[in-house]
Amino acid sequence: MMSSRTCGSVFLVTFCCLLLHSADSRTDPSEVNALREIKRSLVDPMGNLSNWKKGDPCKSNWTGIICFDSSHDDGHLHVRELQLMRLNLTGELAPEVGQLLLLEILNVMWNKLTGRIPLEIGRISSLKLLLLNGNQFAGSLPPELGNLGNLNRLQVDENNITGSVPPAFGNLRSIKHLHFNNNTISGEIPVELSKLPKLAHLILDNNNLTGTLPVELARLPSLTILQLDNNNFDGSEIPEAYGTFSRLVKLSLRNCGLQGSIPDLSRIENLSYLDLSWNNLTGTIPESKLSDNMTTIELSYNNLTGSIPQSFSELGSLQLLSLENNSLSGSVPAEMWENKSFENRKLQVDLRNNNFSDTTGNLITPDNVTLYLRGNPICKSASIPIVKQLFEDICGEKKQTSTNSSTPCSNVSCPYENVKVSPGICLCTAPLSIDYRLKSPSFFFFTPFIKNQFMEYITTSLQLETHQLAIDRLVDENKLRLRMYLKLIPKDKPKFNISEVIRIRDRFMSWSFGGNDFFGPYELLEFPLEGPYALTPKSGLSTVVWAMIVAGSIVAATAISVSVTLLYVRKRRENSHILTRKRFFRTIFREMEGVKKFSFVELSDATNGFDSSTMIGRGSYGKVYKGILPDKTEVAIKRGEETSLQSEKEFLNEIDLLSRLHHRNLVTLLGYSSDIGEQMLVYEYMPNGNVRDWLSANATDTLSFSMRSLVALGSAKGILYLHTEANPPVIHRDIKTSNILLDCQLHAKVADFGLSRLAPAFGDVEGEPAHVSTVVKGTPGYLDPEYFMTQQLTVKSDVYSFGVVLLELLTGMHPFFEGTHIIREVRMAHECGTVLSLADSRMGQCSSDKVKMLAELALWCCEDRPEMRPSMSKVVKDLESICQSVRETKMFSETTTLLCTKTSSSSSSVFSPLVLLPGSNLDSSFSKL
Repeated sequence: MMSSRTCGSVFLVTFCCLLLHSADSRTDPSEVNALREIKRSLVDPMGNLSNWKKGDPCKSNWTGIICFDSSHDDGHLHVRELQLMRLNLTGELAPEVGQLLLLEILNVMWNKLTGRIPLEIGRISSLKLLLLNGNQFAGSLPPELGNLGNLNRLQVDENNITGSVPPAFGNLRSIKHLHFNNNTISGEIPVELSKLPKLAHLILDNNNLTGTLPVELARLPSLTILQLDNNNFDGSEIPEAYGTFSRLVKLSLRNCGLQGSIPDLSRIENLSYLDLSWNNLTGTIPESKLSDNMTTIELSYNNLTGSIPQSFSELGSLQLLSLENNSLSGSVPAEMWENKSFENRKLQVDLRNNNFSDTTGNLITPDNVTLYLRGNPICKSASIPIVKQLFEDICGEKKQTSTNSSTPCSNVSCPYENVKVSPGICLCTAPLSIDYRLKSPSFFFFTPFIKNQFMEYITTSLQLETHQLAIDRLVDENKLRLRMYLKLIPKDKPKFNISEVIRIRDRFMSWSFGGNDFFGPYELLEFPLEGPYALTPKSGLSTVVWAMIVAGSIVAATAISVSVTLLYVRKRRENSHILTRKRFFRTIFREMEGVKKFSFVELSDATNGFDSSTMIGRGSYGKVYKGILPDKTEVAIKRGEETSLQSEKEFLNEIDLLSRLHHRNLVTLLGYSSDIGEQMLVYEYMPNGNVRDWLSANATDTLSFSMRSLVALGSAKGILYLHTEANPPVIHRDIKTSNILLDCQLHAKVADFGLSRLAPAFGDVEGEPAHVSTVVKGTPGYLDPEYFMTQQLTVKSDVYSFGVVLLELLTGMHPFFEGTHIIREVRMAHECGTVLSLADSRMGQCSSDKVKMLAELALWCCEDRPEMRPSMSKVVKDLESICQSVRETKMFSETTTLLCTKTSSSSSSVFSPLVLLPGSNLDSSFSKL
């Protein structure tokens, strides 16, 4: 057997040889020459490409050069991406770009490049993204681009392109996006485009296209957006076949010189946006009912006659009906707004300058509905009583409304930036700012409801949480495009790390977001990496390879001595680390009672090898599994992951705290495991999951008002114990509904003490502990604003978070919803005397007085200033008063206990099978918490 010294030497020498072999791989010489020619033809006033003068492109951090991770079959490294977006470059794009034969992404967006688009790009058969938009390219589109069989996206919009669309583009069999808008392209739309099986977006607006609308386009099986506004199809009619598009979401033919009648579009199941305005269309509007997804119907400035179809009153998603400047007559259909809810949408009905003389109902519209009737006989009719105020609103001039009414965050001292995440809630953070534009959205008003959907779409695509996105500013570009300034917010820390920034940037620049036809295609206008996120542009393996070469050289020079030293030092450090951890655990667990040390094998056996069927939850720390120990005890096992946000310090902190905390409203820690580098905590199993799950809109069962009151009381008692009876006192720091668990009898227990802190000695004011200065941690939506701004944590921070929990119990809503915060909504409703309207209707009948008492207590807990909030002892007393009407018995009924036992022994779900709908007789069988 070889000695450890010999093994180490052999390993290191082998490693060194591998490094030297890697060092031999250099960028393909023809690609190096091509890049140098590209540099020569560009004007770089800001010096962004100054490092293109020396070294190897794939090894020397050449700006914007991203190479493949390993050498090709020819032994060379090759360029995979050329990312030169928004570098203030002028000059021309050299034809030598066609020598980058393995290139997959060519991105020169938003520069000032001139000249023609090189036809040599057509040689790069591997190209997937060709992004040339936002420059000053002139001349015609090269037919050679039709050879790019792997191309997914071709963007040449906002240039000076002339000539026609080449018929050869019908060979782009993989293309999904053709964006040619805002150029001077002329001629007819080639029918060859109808052969593209994957084409989703055909955007040709703002050009000089002529001829007729090709009927063959209706054959496109994947087309979702057809946008041809502001072209010159004079005399052309809209083909009847356009009513047979299988997947169309948006049809926009505004100002195209079209004539004839409107085809029947009722068979297009997903149609959301229809704009045929500013044409010469005649005849009546088809009576057939359009898609239930319709948000926008723009038919203004045509020559339409007849009446408004009755089917328009049945469109539950409609935001805009614009029929102004036609020759329509008949009655104004009040059914469009009467007896309808507009909680999640706005509706604008513009009927100006027609021949409407009557109404089918009341012209007084709800708050979210705007009606315009100026220029119709109805505004002059003596038979229709219209009060002065109503006359001014609907028969006067159209009022312009601002799209930006939000107030900025106050200028509070912050080392980074105060970012507004919702009305009244600002976070001090270093956001990642992104200039972003929806190119062809399928809605008219960006309502809070749609904004909420949009935020979920963005954050899901980026693998972030919804509260990590703030929309800083909106710029509505004539309802055709919506520009917005996005801010991505780090979670539980002030900044994103470098790998996260690169991941997010690559996600945006690869255009690989999950498909959502409703929002249409997006444009990345700018992804600024400056300030706290100033990066050296990513360039393949260059940094890694050179670091390895240097390391390999050093190792080669001193292989034997270094190997021995490293092995010795590593062994000593490992032993020291193990001993330190053992001593730490030994010190803690000597004082623990009832806390068992489990082996990894024991917990693996309890969960059938951590089988996915036993997983009952997941958080930032890791996964939670249901396990069954050999004695049939059911447990919940929280298993940390390598990428977990919870450090070993937090792991040990939770063990230390829970070993000393014993209360019926705190989750009990049964044991732990720290084998083979794993971090696992073993808790009592809570078969009824967490409170947030019960409040979810998707929950099949829910809790009545009295049940929610008892849950609130139980969790409040647990927090009170932490603040006053624990020695020393504890501040939880992450009170939220998902951290309040329910046992089989629906007793509430507070969980998750990973972020908790020991409170300092009590102060002189009513026994209130003084503050702890600490880095802000917790969950957005529940964070005490005073703690966030001052980093001074007190027990009143828990009171604030618990106030948000009470509001969730009362309303069933999340802290953040539809662009606002639950505190603001309930406070406004309380001031207006309408708080009962926000109570969760699923709670069934409940006393209005009790609802008001709970709302007032919650708002008291959520006062901005900590000294204005109640203590937890006061909160408990008030909740006890609210719960007095609940019939108290010693224990559940026998039937309930049996159900509970059944759940405890067999259920693998986080929900129990107890039926807990409002009005259940179990409600009166609760024991006192």
